[in-house]
Amino acid sequence: MVFWLTTGILALAVAAILASALLRNRETEVAPEKYDLNVYKDQLREIEQDAARGVIAADEAERLRTEVSRRILAIDAKMAASSQSEGGPRGVGRVAAGVSAVVLLGGAFALYSELGAPGYGDLSLKTRIDAAEQARLNRPSQADAEAQIPPSTSLEATSEYSDLVQKLRGAVAERPNDLQGFMLLARSEAALGNFTAAYAAQERVISLKADGATAEDYADLADMMVLAAGGYVSPEAERVLQAAFVRDENNDVVAYYRGLLMAQTGRPDVALRIWDRLLRNSEATDPWVTPIIEAIPEIAVRAGVTDYSPPALANAPLRGPTQQDMESAANMSAEDRAQMIEGMVAQLAERLSTEGGSPEEWARLIGALAVLGRAEEAMQVYADGQEVFSDNDAALRTLRDAATGAGIGQ
Repeated sequence: MVFWLTTGILALAVAAILASALLRNRETEVAPEKYDLNVYKDQLREIEQDAARGVIAADEAERLRTEVSRRILAIDAKMAASSQSEGGPRGVGRVAAGVSAVVLLGGAFALYSELGAPGYGDLSLKTRIDAAEQARLNRPSQADAEAQIPPSTSLEATSEYSDLVQKLRGAVAERPNDLQGFMLLARSEAALGNFTAAYAAQERVISLKADGATAEDYADLADMMVLAAGGYVSPEAERVLQAAFVRDENNDVVAYYRGLLMAQTGRPDVALRIWDRLLRNSEATDPWVTPIIEAIPEIAVRAGVTDYSPPALANAPLRGPTQQDMESAANMSAEDRAQMIEGMVAQLAERLSTEGGSPEEWARLIGALAVLGRAEEAMQVYADGQEVFSDNDAALRTLRDAATGAGIGQ
């Protein structure tokens, strides 16, 4: 309430200043004609004094009185006309003053409603970064996070497999230095969904390997810990990720979880950079691609990037009418064939315009439109694709080859 009162008073004060300037009474300002009028009146008095002392003759005094009086009458007429014309501008000034007040008050309220956050203090970038760092340092531990996860049953497995895992547990308990046994146990527990037991076994693997533990070993451990915590990256998991990162800065699993950590601790800007770089080096079949694609639009908005588009993925499965689709359509009736092809082409065109796609998909759309006899649309798609992939020479070659094959290349 204090905020609204303060801003309202300030807006009213500014509006009052503007209104005062617009409505100021012009009569308080001395017009040039009044100066002239005062001068002529002084001249009349001097003429009377000179005539009384005999300095000037009576006929000369009369002539001077007439001349000065004529000038006074002219000034009076001019001032009267000026006063009559002041009503219009003053009326316009009142309207302008009212409009200014409405714009200031209403515009400020509308703008703050759109961009502001009522009830929150001013948060500078440094303040937000500091708050995110404090949240990261004070977040729950691995044990606390696991305690919040509801108990879950193990994944279904055959009785034979369950018996083998049970025997493996007993075997490693008897042979605590059996590296291969703990490696197998960690994978087996993870396969059953027992992630807490899995990362306990993986910790033993790293302990046994000592200095020989690889980035993959630490990345597997972090993966199991995050899964055990329901997708939450704990401080303990962060330390494991750091150990993996030190050994291999380009480990993709580590990159995914580092981005997730940043997203969970109030740094969507860093998460966006990490995940965008990871996507550009990933293939469509990589396991982290789907969760990133699902989450990154919101991350981008939180980071202040409203026009973000995920990069095209390498080896992404092509969608849209294939050559086989076109050949299969030959056995249909002309109407059914046209309807099927048009539907697939429309779906591909809609997806490329809204979600983007690989150069091969753009090339396929160019070819499909050309086959349908829609050369102008194919040329437009070719032009749009050149703009999308303007900084990718390989993609431009793919588009150029498709356009040439479709008979629209230049």
